[in-house]
Amino acid sequence: MYSDRRPRQGSIVLVLALAGMCSSFMFTLVVPIQARLPELLDSPRHDTAWVVTATLLSAAVITPIAGRLGDMYGKRRVILGLIAAMVLGSVIAALSQEIIGIVIGRSFQGAIVGAVPLGISIMRDVLHTDRVNAAVAFMSATLGMGGALGLPISAIVTQTLDWHMLFWMAAILGTVVFVLVLLVVPVSVLRTGGRFDVIGTIGIAVGLVALMLAISRGNEWGWTSLWTMGLGLGGIVVLVLWGVYELRVEDPLLDLRVASRPSVLLTNIASVAIGFALFASNVIYPQLLELPIGSGVGFGLSLLASSLIVMPSGLMMLLLSPVAGRIGTRAGPKLLMIIGTAALTLAYGFTMFFMTEVWHIFIANVLVGVAIGFGYASMPMLIMRSVPHTETGASNGLNALFRSIGTATAAALVAAVLAGYSVDFQGVEVPTAHGIRLALVLGGGAALVALLTASFIPARPAPGERSPSLPV
Repeated sequence: MYSDRRPRQGSIVLVLALAGMCSSFMFTLVVPIQARLPELLDSPRHDTAWVVTATLLSAAVITPIAGRLGDMYGKRRVILGLIAAMVLGSVIAALSQEIIGIVIGRSFQGAIVGAVPLGISIMRDVLHTDRVNAAVAFMSATLGMGGALGLPISAIVTQTLDWHMLFWMAAILGTVVFVLVLLVVPVSVLRTGGRFDVIGTIGIAVGLVALMLAISRGNEWGWTSLWTMGLGLGGIVVLVLWGVYELRVEDPLLDLRVASRPSVLLTNIASVAIGFALFASNVIYPQLLELPIGSGVGFGLSLLASSLIVMPSGLMMLLLSPVAGRIGTRAGPKLLMIIGTAALTLAYGFTMFFMTEVWHIFIANVLVGVAIGFGYASMPMLIMRSVPHTETGASNGLNALFRSIGTATAAALVAAVLAGYSVDFQGVEVPTAHGIRLALVLGGGAALVALLTASFIPARPAPGERSPSLPV
């Protein structure tokens, strides 16, 4: 399946997990300077929002396409290309003083997200069967660690050095990961035949960009504005037509018949809700910690202090990864997802009643760490047990796309709620307690939907859908 050059399997897992950390770090990279971007780039706030939106869009579009390219032309080759794109984007942003360069650079940085499902697929291909689940759980934990550790690191760099150092730091990290992947990860010789679906690629790119733009910018443009409605409905129409085309073409970009299998379909639906609930927690809890004490809902902590309160959630993911691997192997990944979504629901329920002390938010974030540690580990396990080797990259990429849709929706809706229920406090608009509680209801509702969906996932895939290479 792979070339004769066989590094130690533990080294392969560590390198791929580092690529996963690098991916999640890209989304926390600009958090410390996000509020200052209009001043730093001398641009209005609605333009600087593209610094975040561009990364979100490129990640959503590139991830499923990269998965298919990896299945066809080699997963390691495509991962190296994605890392190289991230390094290029980091250098462009580091050398830029104006917004256009930063947006272009951030668009290239988003490409690294496609390396995560490909890395998980490589684990399936190269590791012994009894080690796959543990490795997937470990990589899922490092995804959370990248965000949890990246935020305080970015905050320290921003406070002590020029903000461009954030992008130089990303370029250095990407270069190190590129070299390690090149040296350690073996070359795949398992390839899918057929032609690359160019029309399908264009269709999904156009549809996703339109839909994600409507979701991510709807709060700013207005949810009933011509731009939002036109892009949203247009994107849906394009994606429906794309789906019809994919069912008829001989070599589709994504095999929708495989994606419609009950285990895969329900996992992807749950992924949307999980992505929504997790991102909502990433918005709500830091705001509770950082809002001024006089606002009535905040604790007045600095960005660095609040990031240290949130950071233990990432450590919890790392500590739980061996447990998640054992549970996934012995009891099946469905139980993992149920535990993860139950912990997420509990985190929101706890916060609804207890959010008057810093330690309340700490406990909630520990529960979020349990949720990510188990929930993120379960999703690729559920997907890979139900799809053939030739569809692993594309199917994991599609699952990552569904999580991205949930994340983008949460970013838009939670921001709209917090902005809609805000008051002026010393010249700054801050959310009210009612707005925070309503945002918690949205996040908790999504977590509950994920839990209910997880309960309907088949405990075992149907005999005709079962992967012969993984435990179920």
